[in-house]
Amino acid sequence: MFDIVLYIALLIISVAMVGLVYRVIKGPTTPDRVIALDGIGINLVAIIAILSIMLRTSAFLDIILLIGILAFIGTVAFAKYLEKGVILEHDRDNI
Repeated sequence: MFDIVLYIALLIISVAMVGLVYRVIKGPTTPDRVIALDGIGINLVAIIAILSIMLRTSAFLDIILLIGILAFIGTVAFAKYLEKGVILEHDRDNI
């Protein structure tokens, strides 16, 4: 029974991933694309977690942590770029 629930969850998350990829490609605005990329990162973590449960291993936990950190940093960088137009600010007044 538990395996069936895991397969169904994997299927639902995969369908959601396809919808998010469509939103990244077709998104009407840049913030829509950023939110879709963040959602892809979250869904990728969920897929790897489900596969880790299905394979009964904890080897993927480091990968899950790495993808979560990279998705968070990417979302923060995109948000800062959308807000100010630059990601890294250079202070040229303090020469």
